[in-house]
Amino acid sequence: MKLHICSLYSGSSGNSFLIGAGEDCILIDAGKNAKRLCAAIRACGYAPEQVRAVFVTHEHSDHISALPIFLKKYPVPVHIAAACAYRLEARETAEPLLVRHPPLYTETVGPFTVTSFPTPHDSRASVGYRVEIADGERRYRVGYATDIGYVTPEIREGLSDCQAVILESNHDPEMLENGSYPEELKRRIRSRRGHLSNPECAVLAARLAACGAERIMLAHLSRENNTPNAAYGETLGAVANEAVTLCVADPEEVTFLL
Repeated sequence: MKLHICSLYSGSSGNSFLIGAGEDCILIDAGKNAKRLCAAIRACGYAPEQVRAVFVTHEHSDHISALPIFLKKYPVPVHIAAACAYRLEARETAEPLLVRHPPLYTETVGPFTVTSFPTPHDSRASVGYRVEIADGERRYRVGYATDIGYVTPEIREGLSDCQAVILESNHDPEMLENGSYPEELKRRIRSRRGHLSNPECAVLAARLAACGAERIMLAHLSRENNTPNAAYGETLGAVANEAVTLCVADPEEVTFLL
């Protein structure tokens, strides 16, 4: 069974990731708008009709803004932590499709078994995901963790033993410190409920590579406080002795990890 893992787009203006197995695919998050989302799904080689479910990490608009219109034409289940569902409950196209969960849950959709784990972010119940894809006796594991203020034991456990990982590398600390953001926003980004820096990402990536990660995508980069070269270089230096395929998710275009 052919597998596909790709970022549809990733950053503060919108996030969505596609994981495909054979004729089926699922989405993690659905930011930007429905037109962009559908175009990106097609660029990955799938049709929007092949999406079997959407798994939401948290309720911030850059992760859910495409859903009300997308679901009007493609009514698929939306799995979301119950505490985050309030942002979609008032949208008549979305509310009937919401599948509310506790923060920790496991859901099976076709060949995909999706398990959530908590992530520290300034939302009501932010989560990451571990996706196991069954192909006969073969098991392929994909880990996803962005919008994380710091690396917790739950994140390390959720991503461990995954062959492919999508991991936040949001900002360069010096660029953030010397940049134009207001001090209050800088404190939020640096906080334990903010975003993961390049050095923090690199440390975790090295650990995951040593535990068997074969492919790592750096995601949710800040346009103002980071560059793809800075994020890539930091992590590449940390995993230099490991046989890892490393790439950076584009903020606007499809990026393939597998």
